[in-house]
Amino acid sequence: MSAQLHIIGGGLAGSEAAWQAAERGVSVTLHEMRPQTGTFAHKTGQFAEMVCSNSFRSDDDEQNAVGLLHWEMRAANGLIMEMADAHRLPAGGALAVDREAFADAITARLRAHPNISFEPGEVTDLPTDGHWIIATGPLTSSALADAIARETGAESLAFFDAIAPIVYAESIDMSVAWAQSRYDKGETDEERTAYLNCPMDKPTYEAFIDALLAADKTAFKEGETAGYFDGCLPIEVMAERGRETLRYGPMKPVGLTNPHDPEVKPHAVVQLRRDNKLGTLLNIVGFQTKMTYGAQKAVFRMIPGLDAARFARLGGIHRNTFLNSPALLDDQMRLKSRPNIRFAGQITGVEGYVESAAMGLLAARLAVAEITGASLPPVPETTAIGALVTHITGGADAKTFQPMNVNFGLFPPVDAKGGRRGRRDRYKAYTDRAKADWLDWLGADHRAAAE
Repeated sequence: MSAQLHIIGGGLAGSEAAWQAAERGVSVTLHEMRPQTGTFAHKTGQFAEMVCSNSFRSDDDEQNAVGLLHWEMRAANGLIMEMADAHRLPAGGALAVDREAFADAITARLRAHPNISFEPGEVTDLPTDGHWIIATGPLTSSALADAIARETGAESLAFFDAIAPIVYAESIDMSVAWAQSRYDKGETDEERTAYLNCPMDKPTYEAFIDALLAADKTAFKEGETAGYFDGCLPIEVMAERGRETLRYGPMKPVGLTNPHDPEVKPHAVVQLRRDNKLGTLLNIVGFQTKMTYGAQKAVFRMIPGLDAARFARLGGIHRNTFLNSPALLDDQMRLKSRPNIRFAGQITGVEGYVESAAMGLLAARLAVAEITGASLPPVPETTAIGALVTHITGGADAKTFQPMNVNFGLFPPVDAKGGRRGRRDRYKAYTDRAKADWLDWLGADHRAAAE
């Protein structure tokens, strides 16, 4: 096979991509700038170095979406999961690893593979021909990030990324909240009810502001120098500018009537907006935050209607580099303006070690199919990998796109056969369906590769 696949970045996504392609007979060149060019977070030049925690989170493949993602990657002979299992540490129901042994083992496996060669040094521009996967993660070098920004029209891809919490829709108390867009704007009923609204009276608002200002905040790490993402100022920073700032910003109560108490006008309103097409996840509008996770749960559950809220993702702030993938990537993970280039890993807008590696696995298999002329069916969105790739390539709203961990809110709902399911039964139904559909897709992939 004469075609060559080039992969930029030797993190978890790039390492998994290199392994998947090489195992399927494609010649791979893996480009990694470390250790010649380092980052403030990495300590070594090893592949798949884990720079934050050593946990892959829950390994429960029946009740947890990330555990299901583990299962799907194992079923696809993923290198990351094989080495995580080989170097796991006691951690209850979580999958934690000895990070140094893990990286050493992956580096050894990749360097021993006959189909993988290595090109050290920094890639500073976008390639114009050949087959490429860019898997450089949140710490993409400035030169390459600038090249991506020039191509995509983005002003900057590096910033302190303040993100808002995501709430499971089913956990909101609809006896308190109601669905309505401001001034009932919209041409359809769906548009006119696109927001959920949580009302506050004056004492509740004042107590909320006090808690917001007093809450523990996340401190920036040494070496983080980027500015805030434009338009995503943390809510605490807004509150510090004056106690009424939020009432004239994201919490303004105008254009809304509470059907539960129509004669009383709220002093302030917290709005939640659908974060995916399914409507199972809702973003708290304008509530980007740098509060610690514990503080967020306490403060945000002060909001009427959210006292029992369950969070698919808590807010946070960190240096990040990622694409607006729903606008820029096609359903094959290719850059629309340069289809010879695929993106994988955290730069595509997924959060987490496993999610990043999973996007490397899929990007490689899609690239191999293209190189070999094979025909692959779309990955079912009922699977964890399919739900993620669907989210980043069109399932999410490009105007408000932010990085996301895998969670069941990204999956199409399961049928409630025999009536409403309890949570455990519902999650088991998600995972049973996903496993069957993923094995079917892997079978089609293997048949395509053999043709």
